[in-house]
Amino acid sequence: MKVAIVLGTSRHDGNTRRLVNELSALNNAKIFDLTQYNISFYDYEHNNRCDDFVSLIGQLTNYDHIVFATPLYWYCMSAQLKVFFDRLSDLLTIEKDLGRQLKGKSSSMLATGHDAQYPDCFVEPIEMTMKYLNVSFKGCCYLSTKSDRRLNTQTMAQQAAQLIKRSCL
Repeated sequence: MKVAIVLGTSRHDGNTRRLVNELSALNNAKIFDLTQYNISFYDYEHNNRCDDFVSLIGQLTNYDHIVFATPLYWYCMSAQLKVFFDRLSDLLTIEKDLGRQLKGKSSSMLATGHDAQYPDCFVEPIEMTMKYLNVSFKGCCYLSTKSDRRLNTQTMAQQAAQLIKRSCL
């Protein structure tokens, strides 16, 4: 199974990135770091068609499973990932054929944060968006940086890898 990781974080050497690197090594997954793309905010007039969003989605359609990775900021995903999710609206309007290519794929969330666990309000938007796009959402793996002072990213990456493995059953 081909796995893509869409990484939305502001820190290139932070906890989320380290976790993503571990997961990528375990699954031979391709990392798509959103900071390396020019993706602008959603625009009702679609004046942003020349940015990198459509090209990135085109690449992601070649993968079976997409992992969305983000730190937990104020009970929600990073700004980079939120912009990416907002732009998924383009797949319902001007890029419908491209959006249909996501149907039947699977997805999961990988997150790090200070709280002991993530709140329901964190995962619900992702889960509901994936359901709307007919992409199976398999769950969230979360690493608390407060409760796990050792920050065992390898163990967490292995748990995320198991979640991905279950998604293809």
